[in-house]
Amino acid sequence: MHLREFRQSQVLPIPVEEAWAFFSNPANLNEITPPDMRFQTVGGDLSPVHVGQLIWYRLQLAPFIYRTWVTEIKLVVPGECFVDEQRFGPYKLWYHRHSFKKLSETHTEVSDHVVYALPFWPFSEVAHALYVQPMHEKVFRYRQQELVRRFGS
Repeated sequence: MHLREFRQSQVLPIPVEEAWAFFSNPANLNEITPPDMRFQTVGGDLSPVHVGQLIWYRLQLAPFIYRTWVTEIKLVVPGECFVDEQRFGPYKLWYHRHSFKKLSETHTEVSDHVVYALPFWPFSEVAHALYVQPMHEKVFRYRQQELVRRFGS
């Protein structure tokens, strides 16, 4: 298994409590994912994140190819961080830590730390280079732009 890592941070002009309220609501993930992925939260517990919570998603990987993705919330430190891990889906391994750092009363640093592995290594190296890495870059770039649109910069 070949592990890969992705990190991203963004400063938002909102209090940490507002950032936490937005990101800890699973339904908001639909709002900050590129529309062409047709990403939908389709089941599970849609209340604010808590340990043991399972959430079902459906997304389009390619034209006419949809995939179900189930994540479990493994760690929650209210106002500071939460971790989701894939239970079923397109990755061999998916670990995503969402962190929130209060910079001031009106600004919060929001950070993502993702560790993942694709199935079928070493054959997945080509898929990673041609599809997966560009898709991750697109998703997180869109997310940054959408957060600026919603909250300002």
